[in-house]
Amino acid sequence: MRGWWREISGLVLPVSCGGCGRTRVQLCEECRAELHGGAPRRVRPVPRPPGLPVVHAAAAYENAVRAALLAHKERGEMGLAGALGKALAGAVRAGTGHAGAGGPLLLVPVPSARRAVAARGHDPTRRIALAAAGELRRGDTPARVVAVLRQRRAVADQAGLGAGQRLANLAGALEVVAGGEQLLAAGRVVLVDDLLTTGASLAEAARAVAACGHAGGVPGSGQAAVVAVSPSAFEINRNCQ
Repeated sequence: MRGWWREISGLVLPVSCGGCGRTRVQLCEECRAELHGGAPRRVRPVPRPPGLPVVHAAAAYENAVRAALLAHKERGEMGLAGALGKALAGAVRAGTGHAGAGGPLLLVPVPSARRAVAARGHDPTRRIALAAAGELRRGDTPARVVAVLRQRRAVADQAGLGAGQRLANLAGALEVVAGGEQLLAAGRVVLVDDLLTTGASLAEAARAVAACGHAGGVPGSGQAAVVAVSPSAFEINRNCQ
């Protein structure tokens, strides 16, 4: 109900830019340019967690991009999902090109904790992934969201944890739901998330997917895409190895 009310209220009440606060616009042209204006790039954390797949990011997590992601995630500004999904779709394309003989692109979102979804009233990463899949299809790239990952145990809040602590906190925390193996066999898996900081979440997601024999069957051999990456913690280079 909370998510439904936010969506309805966003249609009838005055809005402000999710990036800079300018009134009567969901995302102004200047902030939209920060989100969509740059070419998506391959990124990697320093240090790089074991098993991290190749990751492409649409933008740096700063200024308007940071504000828009937080507005969508924490304040439930659902109307921003389209713009964020467009950015994520660009990062997916940068890493995969167009789906070919391997079948459609299967966007697998990193799951949020149930308590976080309940508190926010929505699952922000899944919502952005759905928008990204729609954007890819409009560009003639077959794509769909396959939400087959779930948390198998509780994890601590990641805020304030270092890279090593995050790895330990998430180790073995995710699994593919029953029947998910068949869904993953239908195309090319791309792990997706809204934000990459240390890479621990995507590395654990890659492990869980690889454990059921997909994404190449080896952790780190698949593809991943994110809306934004923390510039202070990452090497950002189109030629990362």
